[in-house]
Amino acid sequence: MALLWLAASAFPGGVEAATVDHGLRAEAREEAEMVARWCADQGIAHRILSLSAPITGSIQASARAARYGLLHQWLEERALGWLLTAHHADDQLETMLMRLNRSSGVGGLAGIRARNGAVLRPLLGWRRAELMQVVRTHNLPHVHDPSNDDARFDRVEMRQHLTRVDWLDPLAAARAAAACADAEDALSWLVNDLAARHIRTDGNARWVLDHHDFPREVQRRLIGRMLIAAEPDAPPPRGETIDQALVQLLRGNKASIGQWLLDGGGRLWSLYAAPPRSGG
Repeated sequence: MALLWLAASAFPGGVEAATVDHGLRAEAREEAEMVARWCADQGIAHRILSLSAPITGSIQASARAARYGLLHQWLEERALGWLLTAHHADDQLETMLMRLNRSSGVGGLAGIRARNGAVLRPLLGWRRAELMQVVRTHNLPHVHDPSNDDARFDRVEMRQHLTRVDWLDPLAAARAAAACADAEDALSWLVNDLAARHIRTDGNARWVLDHHDFPREVQRRLIGRMLIAAEPDAPPPRGETIDQALVQLLRGNKASIGQWLLDGGGRLWSLYAAPPRSGG
């Protein structure tokens, strides 16, 4: 609600709102209708978006995917330019620490991006407490989602730990994440250029990297680009999988990633389909 109030104040008449009812709690519909009533009083167009099928699998990941799917569809239907979300500096700190604990590299430590396509996150420089102060000052309706207290979720567990740590500065973490995002963008720009110049196909379903005397991180990313070129629709390989293959390539050996073989012999690194395994 703080984001909605701030946006409507900054762009009078230029803001619409949507609330997603994931169907996970009985109270969710009434909470969405509460937002709709407030928007009606303020003259802000509002729509409640509901899922067409129940969420299955990992609740938080599935709910997030469904939520953004509905919001992007709504954005297109309404011919709106940007989708603003209320992620803040405390969210960013949680994300960075969770990814650090999972051995993320520069891209992962960039955390929540301030911009991702049409999605803008203008509050990454704000603390959660500051946004709650906006809510109280302007008497905005709000509710507490009990799922935010459920320590079965990794993010909630991290949040609860952070309440006992007062020396970590979320605003400093947000600046560090922004620096990592800049570094990630620079690396991506460099690798795009190198991939265009040094990855080629020989016409026999074999992809070749014709020069690999690059820093290790660049090598990792170029291997990833070769795999994407070979199998564009496949999910990207995990970082540790590429790391293990890279160790073998640097020793001049072969390595396998899924159904593909990488050959590190000689000046060229080549990628080709692994032969079918014989039964037996």
